[in-house]
Amino acid sequence: MARYHIETYGCTSNRGESRAIESALRDAGHYRADGPAEADVAILNTCTVVEKTETNMLRRARELEEETADLIVTGCMALAQGEEFADVDARVMHWDEVPQAALNGECPTPGPGVEPVLDGVVGILPIARGCMSNCSYCITKHATGRVDSPSVEENVEKARALVHAGAKELRITGQDTGVYGWDDGERKLPELLKRICAIEGDFRVRLGMANPGGIHGIHEELAEVFAENGKLYDFIHAPVQSGSDDVLEEMRRQHRVEKFREVVETFDRELDYWTLSTDFIVGFPTETEADHELSMELLREVRPEKVNVTRFSKRPKTDAAEMKGLGGQTKKDRSKAMSELKREIVGEVYAEMVGDTRELLCVEPGTGDSVKCRDSAYRQVIIQNASEHGIEPGDFFEAEITANETMYAFATPTRATRTEPAPMR
Repeated sequence: MARYHIETYGCTSNRGESRAIESALRDAGHYRADGPAEADVAILNTCTVVEKTETNMLRRARELEEETADLIVTGCMALAQGEEFADVDARVMHWDEVPQAALNGECPTPGPGVEPVLDGVVGILPIARGCMSNCSYCITKHATGRVDSPSVEENVEKARALVHAGAKELRITGQDTGVYGWDDGERKLPELLKRICAIEGDFRVRLGMANPGGIHGIHEELAEVFAENGKLYDFIHAPVQSGSDDVLEEMRRQHRVEKFREVVETFDRELDYWTLSTDFIVGFPTETEADHELSMELLREVRPEKVNVTRFSKRPKTDAAEMKGLGGQTKKDRSKAMSELKREIVGEVYAEMVGDTRELLCVEPGTGDSVKCRDSAYRQVIIQNASEHGIEPGDFFEAEITANETMYAFATPTRATRTEPAPMR
């Protein structure tokens, strides 16, 4: 768990983005610190409306750089003039990237218990608490312990209650969804997903983070479940963290690179159109330049459609905190190189979507009169002027992809909204 400090400047839209960032951080078990000096990570959400504002943003960034262990700069100035922060020891990124970056590669940590939550039309269902890993850099295990899995029947009933309450998207979450049921000596995730998809109603299901080590033992069965169930988004989040087996061993990850490749190859074989989301930790204390290049090579090879790049920072009470760390400039340079490659790869993915027609589910309001939607592979698509099209969260509709940014696409509806989805395959 991390303590965060967030500062927001500028318009109502920026404040809305900060609320979304905070909501995601709280959902992951992080909590607000009393100030930047007490925080593990500080987040500066910037404005760039006039020259004086730019000067103030740079001044505040330099102040926060001195006050906190890790600084993330986002917002309008970060996106439009990111180069202005080149001499500040900070990670500059899009709003949507901030929550995952602040996790520092750790498992998400739900609050006490595993109770579901309905947020608009999104139902959040934690299926278990804890994990089976012992990663050397992660403090989460001190808070959650080993995996504790409620029964399949109990989770299915919670999922059914969310659907009956109006959920159109069910997000299956946990520290490591791939090890669900291991505390009972069984691998229960495929059964759980099949039974949730069998619930009557019009909704989609997104599977949350599954570590490659946990998912590998069921990856073939799991890929078949995805191929057979249209309600499942064709999306997996399998954080590899490094392309070097030596670094993975020092991290005490339960997989090696070849296991990760086998998971990816299996889903490639079973699914025609899907999204791979993965994470890399850059600058782990034992990472050499050769190790870093192996990570870069793996990123080029598997070309994931969503990538979270995290610059390593020490967490108290972890073994990695006792290791001699790399210099800040080294971590910064490697993070920059990988982030640039990531943007190139992900940008190409979204550019390739332009001209296609996709079945979308509107899941939440966006900025101004826009809405955020997801296609069958959980790729983010923005509809602008949503009120003109009569689109609201919970609507299923068909749209043509008309343009793209690096992390998302834009679309124009081509068919009237409706409350039930067409087949996704």
